Amino acid sequence: MSVLNQLFSRGVLGARCKTCLNLAISRIKLLKNRRDAQLKQMRKEIALFLQSGQEPIARIRVEHIIREQNILVAYEILEMFCEFVLARVPILESQRDCPIELREAITSIIFAAPRCSDLPDLLQIKNLFAAKYGKEFIAAVSELRPDTSVNRTVKRNFPFVYMDIIEKLSVCAPPGQEKLKILKEIAREYNVNWDSSKTEAEFNKKHDDLLDGPKQGAVLTAVPIQQSITPRLVADKPKTEGVPSYSSTSNKPLTNSNGSRAPNTISSLDSTASDRQKETGVSDILEKARAAIASAERASAAARAASELVNVNFGSMKA
Repeated sequence: MSVLNQLFSRGVLGARCKTCLNLAISRIKLLKNRRDAQLKQMRKEIALFLQSGQEPIARIRVEHIIREQNILVAYEILEMFCEFVLARVPILESQRDCPIELREAITSIIFAAPRCSDLPDLLQIKNLFAAKYGKEFIAAVSELRPDTSVNRTVKRNFPFVYMDIIEKLSVCAPPGQEKLKILKEIAREYNVNWDSSKTEAEFNKKHDDLLDGPKQGAVLTAVPIQQSITPRLVADKPKTEGVPSYSSTSNKPLTNSNGSRAPNTISSLDSTASDRQKETGVSDILEKARAAIASAERASAAARAASELVNVNFGSMKA
């Protein structure tokens, strides 16, 4: 009985796998034509932006073009792998483990299935492979473990020489040199006289990470208070009458030109600042004390009201 069930399951797996693969191939061809038309329209729009001098918009839109090109390349690789697996479905049915010659194609389809929302047939194929090879095999492919064989270097006739399905389905932002290369190709294709110096400078600019903060911060130096309020000494300037003479080396009291003692400006300023700090501290203490007294009065009033309420309730119970 188990042999019959195994043969029946093999036939069902092969039929369902062929159906899903045929549907995936047809859908990929349809999406390729649609995305190709969209790609041409987007390149034309960017050429218009470059011609009208709207380079910031062109720099943003070029990322969408690179994304569409990568998806188009990934579709070509997946179409090739689906056709390859479709021609060897009988080998899948006859062997319990994944064949070595089909490992790269199968693992690449499993890896791309959740990342290509426009191809739901790939998810069904992934479920069929999970039923045959187990969930551990699917998890190893999805996590890109070293023992998997997800396609990495497939050579194709496309603007990029080496195709990497992992790279093409990635959501990382493209580098600045690649964006600049596509912009130059578009300008050359549509005969746009475009000066790329500003865009090159923008792409080569290094932006600081705002989350980590600036890499080179300004060093703040503390300036003593006495230096800021001490008057600048000019040795060779003649002293005028009525202006006190200062000496930076002696501790003698300051005197005017007529010999009378001049008030010490630095000490007076220090005493004034200390008096103001004392007054501020006293006023803060008084305000805090008043607030504490007011809160204590409110608490005592609430306690008296509660005690009166208890007495009234107790008296009514006695009556």
